[in-house]
Amino acid sequence: MDTSLVNPQIVDLLSRISGQKLTQRELTPPVIFLANLVTILLGIIFVDGIVAESEKQRLLTTLYRFSTPESDVRRLTHLMIKGIKENHIYKNLNDLLTVSIPLSDSEKFLLIAFGYQMSVADGEMDFREKQYMEIVAQKLGINQKYLAVLEAGFTNQNLVDSIALDEVRLLLDPSQFHNLDLMFVKAASDMLATLPAKPENKVIKRTKKSYDELKQFRKHQKELDCFCFRLFQIVEDCQERGFLAYTLIDEVGKISKQLQSQSFRLAVVGEFSQGKSTLLNALLGEEIQPAREIPCSGAVTVLKYGTQKRVICRYKDGRKEEIPFSEYQLKATISEDAALGCLSDELANNEIEEIVFEHPDLELCSSGVEIIDSPGLNEHAERTAITQRILKDTDAVIFLTNASRSLTQGERDLLQDLKIQLNYGKENEPANNLFVVGNFMDLVRTEKGREQVQERIKRFVQGENPIITGKNRVHFISAQSALNAFLQGNEDEYSKSFDNFTQSVENFLINERGVIKNNRCVADINYLVQKTLNGLEQAEQILDRKVNISEVEKQKIFEQIGEASGRDVRIRLVASQLIEQVIEEAAESWDKWCEGLGDRMVEKSQRWSSEHSPVWSQDKLIKDYTNQFVRDLSKEINEWGNKQLKDVILPNSLKVLNANIEYELDAIQAKFKNIEQQVKANFSEQLQLSINGITDDFMGLGGFGGGLGIGGALAVGLLAFTGIGFFTIIIASLAATIAGSFGLGMFDVDGLHDQIKMKIFEIGFQKFDDSMDKVSEKLHEITTSVFDTKVESASRVIAQAIALYENLIEQHEQAHKETVEEQQTQKAWISEKRQEIEKVKNDIEAILQQCV
Repeated sequence: MDTSLVNPQIVDLLSRISGQKLTQRELTPPVIFLANLVTILLGIIFVDGIVAESEKQRLLTTLYRFSTPESDVRRLTHLMIKGIKENHIYKNLNDLLTVSIPLSDSEKFLLIAFGYQMSVADGEMDFREKQYMEIVAQKLGINQKYLAVLEAGFTNQNLVDSIALDEVRLLLDPSQFHNLDLMFVKAASDMLATLPAKPENKVIKRTKKSYDELKQFRKHQKELDCFCFRLFQIVEDCQERGFLAYTLIDEVGKISKQLQSQSFRLAVVGEFSQGKSTLLNALLGEEIQPAREIPCSGAVTVLKYGTQKRVICRYKDGRKEEIPFSEYQLKATISEDAALGCLSDELANNEIEEIVFEHPDLELCSSGVEIIDSPGLNEHAERTAITQRILKDTDAVIFLTNASRSLTQGERDLLQDLKIQLNYGKENEPANNLFVVGNFMDLVRTEKGREQVQERIKRFVQGENPIITGKNRVHFISAQSALNAFLQGNEDEYSKSFDNFTQSVENFLINERGVIKNNRCVADINYLVQKTLNGLEQAEQILDRKVNISEVEKQKIFEQIGEASGRDVRIRLVASQLIEQVIEEAAESWDKWCEGLGDRMVEKSQRWSSEHSPVWSQDKLIKDYTNQFVRDLSKEINEWGNKQLKDVILPNSLKVLNANIEYELDAIQAKFKNIEQQVKANFSEQLQLSINGITDDFMGLGGFGGGLGIGGALAVGLLAFTGIGFFTIIIASLAATIAGSFGLGMFDVDGLHDQIKMKIFEIGFQKFDDSMDKVSEKLHEITTSVFDTKVESASRVIAQAIALYENLIEQHEQAHKETVEEQQTQKAWISEKRQEIEKVKNDIEAILQQCV
């Protein structure tokens, strides 16, 4: 779901329906989905003029699976049922289309699937209900052939179009719903189970490289997720009986969601024409990526596993469309005219944000690896923004260079940028997840030449000021020769060297990235297991009447719950004041920094260089100098962002916020601890676990900007102040003025160099000045993001504390209503659940040992 598409019209409509003054922030993905779901289900109920009791029951059963009792979402669901019914929203499909704008195709299809489920709730599918669903599906852009699959599933038919069935299964694949909530993942899984059985097809596969270790690791991850889901079910059962606070379900759900979406991300980066597409084809064992001798890739491409082969284009304006596989290579490739001429215009005006290619038979992808293929970055107009997007959440980066002409100055600059971005803005540390690969080794004919190539690359990346660190990070291959050998079933020196390279990447992903990820997830699971066991122990004590709460003590608990809510508000107020203070201090520091920027940039420009002539290759010279202008300006912004904003201004205010949070949390715990001593409860340990989970990272600013660090994120925000970036603006401006200003007949080469630099300065700084209104906006975004992380962590702890004591009162009241026999039954049930939890814990530890 794309919540950025939630517009004022949607906010106003849902406010009118619910009778509440809602804000955009309150329209979370579950709320938006439920608004659509309520509309469709009520439409099914009322379209035939008969409202059966079974339909009413099905309505509540379906809607309640997406919220917990007493939650705001549950209350809002009831308000929406009433509002949609009274306003007849289900009859006005234009309103439905408005609310459905943020939904993905899979989410829309899940709505239709629930509609079909509702249509058979009374035992049969009325033709008016069927007609209503067909109209709604058409409005939502859902292929009509998919409806036949749903109808067959809910009416127990087996004969369906196998292709349509595969496509429906892909739409309902649980992985499509990871950005929502575990409840939606479970709903999609349940809906998949209602579909007709998939006929077995015999498939003959070509022999490809097998990533056995990755597959085994992936298997262990899925087993961990299964155990996590089992823990979720246990917690859900305990919560439904009132033995655990509802907040634990959300915590388990977050971990399960993390496990389900945990793929390795492998990015391939380099300049144009270094063989990136051929390298990917060799990695995949199939000629998927378009490859030719001239610059080729025009957009970021993501290759991933899917149950069927399909291609999805995502556009910069937020649109997305599925295109035929036959159009994939055309969409993924820049035009030949642009490749042979000037690339910048076509690249800058390319409407495609990224292309997602899904395939069921790519061995590396089916082993849990997503591959990101970047366009060549040497001439791209938005290189910084593109690398920011590519490196977000990336586990490893492969930098490809041409061994026959390795490491140009542009490549050296790009490697330095990658090192800094992968290290979250730290300039003096080598990157441990960067692989440097020399391609086209088959073009280096002599043994002496090969030795020289290898020495030159290794000296730069592992020398006195190393770019990379770690074992087996530098490799020399011929991607095309290796691919040819794989496709022909041969083995030669190139296939062997390529296998050594892929083995190194595989080992890194498993042993240096995967183990860390799994350990982190297991630590989170164990933390929740302990909280669950503590909660069940508390429930047993209440049943044993070891916890007694008088009316006076109950009133004190209610008072402390109110006080805790007030402390949450105070934390937010302090954070809001500190954000304004940071922005004010940052603006003052920024202005002071800008005063000397021109002089510093002039000094840097003295080191600009280019191999191109200002007379005969003026356009290429301009590109070189423009790239260097943008690079130096980016470094200046990055330096200010990291040395001033991150290292000085933000830490001072964060210390104040952290002290305030610590004070408020300590006060909450102390007050509740006093109550515990009186009523003989024991929730302090559970609350302390929650507090420990957030205080460790209170001073960490993390990798804001997807690997760029705070300074890098600020640089991207300012340099991308137009749709096409600095590069194209300067090129276009110079193209219109360069001939008249300099005269092509001049042969004062040094003078031409200086005049071109001055013109670039003039245009570049003018555009930079035009972006000053973006400074405050970007600073506010960065600062708010950092503070919100801290505040939301504290708010979660406060919410958990409140939930614990609300649950304590509920358990106490319930226990005093039960007979001794009922209490013994409840205790036996708790004991059984504790045994189940201990088994899950032991099983998880066993899986973790196998992953080592």
